[in-house]
Amino acid sequence: MIPIGEASRRSGVGIETIRYYEREGIVPKPARASNNRRLYSDGDVGRLRLLKKCRALGFPLADAKALLDLSEEGSTDCQSVKALAEQHIANVRSKIAELERLDAALHELSGNCDSGNVSCPMLTRLQDG
Repeated sequence: MIPIGEASRRSGVGIETIRYYEREGIVPKPARASNNRRLYSDGDVGRLRLLKKCRALGFPLADAKALLDLSEEGSTDCQSVKALAEQHIANVRSKIAELERLDAALHELSGNCDSGNVSCPMLTRLQDG
């Protein structure tokens, strides 16, 4: 059993994030030492690592929790995992499309800027709506 600082170091999850996950019921509350300090097992660290990897892939916290739950059930239900992944892929593609639209709009606006202008065409267009 290890203290929260070591669990944080091993999992790569910040201490405050670990506490948040516990408060929100995303991970189970850890065991406590006689001095009431949190103590974490290897299984606890593994849960935190899984959550960190899911979040690094951009999964919303609710989906990361669902994946954690599926992993702990020993589930062989790949269809549920696949469904979550496919929905996330669709969301990522939607965000990419939005970012591409933003990129094009910003290029168009900034392309209107010429050095030496007394007033900036980009700011004028932004103000005009």
